Amino acid sequence: MLRITIHNRAGEMTLQLEGRLVGPWVREAEGCWQRALADGSKPALRLDLTGVTMIDAAGKTLLAAAHAQGAEFIACGCLTRAIVAELTKTENSGSDCR
Repeated sequence: MLRITIHNRAGEMTLQLEGRLVGPWVREAEGCWQRALADGSKPALRLDLTGVTMIDAAGKTLLAAAHAQGAEFIACGCLTRAIVAELTKTENSGSDCR
């Protein structure tokens, strides 16, 4: 199961993902992301992964595509931060945990 909550603020959109970014939920997250950006306003996009408990290969592919289009990530937990570091080619240091 994956819950997706969209937070819109002036010039910024955050997709808060909670649950498992795997299988059919990856397609749902991608569709939600595309629909959220369909109006053409091009806000800064953030993906909040602090509530994500599992990411499969398809989930990693989605995150890589989002990063390639300029998305930023909010990550918490060793594994999620390691996946984000791998995708963004950055050092896995610090914590964005709340």
